[in-house]
Amino acid sequence: MSGIFDTNNQDSALFIGGSRVSGQEVRAQNVMAALSIANVIKTSLGPVGLDKMLVDDVGDVTISNDGATILQLLEVEHPAGKILVKLAQQQDTEVGDGTTSVVIIAAELLRRANELIKNHIHPATVITGYRLACKEACKFIADQMALKVDKLGQEALISVAMTTISSKILGAYGTFFAEMAVNSLSAVKSVDYRGKARYPVKAVNVMKVKGASARESSYFTGYALYRPLTSAAMKRSLKNPKIAVIDFDITKTRMKMGVNIVIDNPDNLEAIRKREADISSERVRIILDAGVTAVFSTRGIDDMYVKMFAEAGAVTVTRVPKEDARRIAKGTGASLITTLANLDGGESLDASSIGSAELVEQVRLSDDDVVVIRGAKEQQASTVILRGANDYMLDEMERSFHDSLCAVKRVLESGAVVPGGGSVETALDVYLESFATTLGSREQLAIVEFANALLSIPKQLSVNAAKDSIELISKLRAYHTAAQTAAADSPRGALKNYGLDLHEGKIRDNVKAGVLEPAMSKIKMLKSATEAAINILRIDDMIKLLPEPEKEDPHAHM
Repeated sequence: MSGIFDTNNQDSALFIGGSRVSGQEVRAQNVMAALSIANVIKTSLGPVGLDKMLVDDVGDVTISNDGATILQLLEVEHPAGKILVKLAQQQDTEVGDGTTSVVIIAAELLRRANELIKNHIHPATVITGYRLACKEACKFIADQMALKVDKLGQEALISVAMTTISSKILGAYGTFFAEMAVNSLSAVKSVDYRGKARYPVKAVNVMKVKGASARESSYFTGYALYRPLTSAAMKRSLKNPKIAVIDFDITKTRMKMGVNIVIDNPDNLEAIRKREADISSERVRIILDAGVTAVFSTRGIDDMYVKMFAEAGAVTVTRVPKEDARRIAKGTGASLITTLANLDGGESLDASSIGSAELVEQVRLSDDDVVVIRGAKEQQASTVILRGANDYMLDEMERSFHDSLCAVKRVLESGAVVPGGGSVETALDVYLESFATTLGSREQLAIVEFANALLSIPKQLSVNAAKDSIELISKLRAYHTAAQTAAADSPRGALKNYGLDLHEGKIRDNVKAGVLEPAMSKIKMLKSATEAAINILRIDDMIKLLPEPEKEDPHAHM
């Protein structure tokens, strides 16, 4: 292998055109890239974190303190940096919250691992220690820190939503949006084939309407489409509609491109034109004869066919976005129909492709008309209408609300929460340091560093709140040490729920204060951060090939 490298070149150039960086140098580069990314977003952590303004190459502005959103908009080129960006996106997809924390922990794990390796601890030893520490930490959270939602009641769900949005733009409105998130998600409860309750976030439709204040936001049960009825002659409200969702035009049929017809009689031309119109008229009759009274089309419907639907007492909505059409079909029990053609060569509409609901109506929202479907047959839906001053505010409100929905979903499905405010990370730090002393191998050094890396979260929370992090963290560690060394029936055991109060700059019982997070969020965060750090630690060689130079155009001089 060494024969393919040019050893005389200090840049370790490959004879095939490239460069090689290996050993401690590549490790240092990877750690530096990870720390650079963590430094970008760490000031946005916590309820008093700051926002970032990102301007892209065409001048579009995004203002956010959501870690995944910020990293998605950054053009990260370093390979190790890209791993952290994907890590934040994965956390956002799976849990919805904790995207900033997971990147900060992963970067801190890498920094501390690099220091161990500099002190002649082999990377394999560090990796083994990290894996063992992560396994023990997840077990400790599940056994010691997790609290069942059943015992805490409905207030726990509102507290979880409140904790999630407290660091975002919606945090200033108290429990207003937290209650809205819990109520709108509870309304879409469904049961899967195993009998387990499911709360699909996609069943909650979030609509953004400019104008009015955020406190005028509202929600209702039903699926709303930001589209009006096709004709003013149609009924504004239709009870027990039979719904068809179609993905084809109902327009005058035209000849295909390249088809030529030569006629010698003008009457034949008129007959062709009439037949072109009749083909779509027959399709409308097929739809109406099947009992359909509401048609949602992803494409257009010509006026002459809209008139046919209106005269038959049916309603139509056109230009429905594909994503909305799929949701309507799934919720009402309909199928997305792409063609009426059947196996016999004719055209028909199968009754199994038709869905149903309790009501379809058009309502006025601000300056626009929207169509609302209520009481869907298969899956209930709810719609949240967010009101705000401008697009930037509405976009950030939607991101914040989506995060709170995801957090509440995880709590409803897993049924477990943990106290927030850095209490879990501090408890793990105390526990893992104690656990490390029970090992007689070098892995204990990696476990101690893993424990200290977790303290980066409460430290950063304190710094962002302009509080004395050294004093607060020292006091918090003392509380958790007392909780873990207390007897089983000792009142000191309740100290495990203590965390930071960043507004007052003191320690408090965060379960009583209502600062709660999904237990799954913490466990996923630790697992994801550890795996990302290990993946980067395993790299000891980076070979980068240079792109081929562009060939000169022989005609360029002309």
